[in-house]
Order: sequence, then structure tokens, then C-alpha cells
Amino acid sequence: MIDLSKETLKLNYPCNWIYKLVCHHDKNIKDIMKDVLNDREHSVKESKTSSKGKYKSYALELLVHNEDDRKELYKLLSDHEHIKMIV
Repeated sequence: MIDLSKETLKLNYPCNWIYKLVCHHDKNIKDIMKDVLNDREHSVKESKTSSKGKYKSYALELLVHNEDDRKELYKLLSDHEHIKMIV
């Protein structure tokens, strides 16, 4: 089996990156994005709602400038109280 955790992505920065987010259904995604991204340009598209309606998934797309920027955004998103999971 290949251990991908030791592999480094080879991307040409800056580039568009998509984060798949799973959030609590009763929270406003616009408010969450404002908390995390402030005024940074981005787009969010709703994908699915869980079978019991507790969660909604979204595709967040934005320009990342370098590897550190991409990882920092991941950390900020994953630390937000209303984001359940990033895929």
C-alpha cells in the first residue's frame, strides 16, 4: 500500500483549489465564509444535504497563492465550529 501522507503535491501556484465542506444544515454558509475568508474572493456551490437533513455539503473554490496558503486555509476551515468535515 502507498503512504500518500509522505507525498507532496506538485502544483503550479497560484491556482484555483476546491475544498469540499460538510457543515451543519442550520448555519449560514455565507456567515461561515465571512468568518474564515473575510473579503477574499471565492465561490461556494451547495452540493448535497444528508439523508436526515443534519448536514449540507458545499464546494468552496478560491485562488490559493502557494502551499502555505492552501494549508493555512485548510486549517482555518477545519477549526471553524460549524464545519463538520473537509473532504
